[in-house]
Formats: sequence, structure tokens, C-alpha cells
Amino acid sequence: MNGDELLKVLAALGNPHRMRIVAALATRRNYVSALAREIGMSRPLLHMHLQRLEAAGLVVGTLELSDDGKAMKFFEVAPFIYRLTPRTVAEAAGTLTEQGDRGRRKEDAP
Repeated sequence: MNGDELLKVLAALGNPHRMRIVAALATRRNYVSALAREIGMSRPLLHMHLQRLEAAGLVVGTLELSDDGKAMKFFEVAPFIYRLTPRTVAEAAGTLTEQGDRGRRKEDAP
């Protein structure tokens, strides 16, 4: 994993709401409306967090049709394992690009 990808993953997991989303999806896949009710979050805010998690490769969304023909977006956790050690962080740091530095949002800054 390169440095830019590692930053995306760490930034995605560095938010308590996104950690709760991953925890909820770790037990079963769910569609947006039900997941929003389960974790007590508005659908627009949940969508924003799911987009960040999906961009980091931590969750996967699929659009499916219900029996009555309504489109429903289901999300599930993507299989992932990250091993963080000083060495892996140092190796990833060596591959950081300027884009990776600029890609950080204010909420992700220390």
C-alpha cells in the first residue's frame, strides 16, 4: 500500500461515525435507510461518510431492486487487513505524493 492510500484509510477510520458504520456493517450488510436508523444518523450525512469509506476501499456499495421495484443501495464491509508498524509507515511515507498531501481535508488535519 502506498502512502496516499494509507492516508485515505487512516483518515476514513479516524472519524468516530465512520468507525461506527464499519462496526455496524461488520455484522451484516444493510441498505442506507435501515443503516441510518440503526446508527441514528440522517441519510445525507450517512451517504457522505459511506462515500469516504468507499473511496478508501473499506466498504462496497451495490444498487439492488426490491421486490416492489424500488432501488436500494446496500453496503457491506470490504475484506481488509492493515498491519501498521513503524516500518510500514516509513515505507508508505516514502511514497507520498504532493496530491496525497493536498488531498487531506480540514477535518483530517491534526
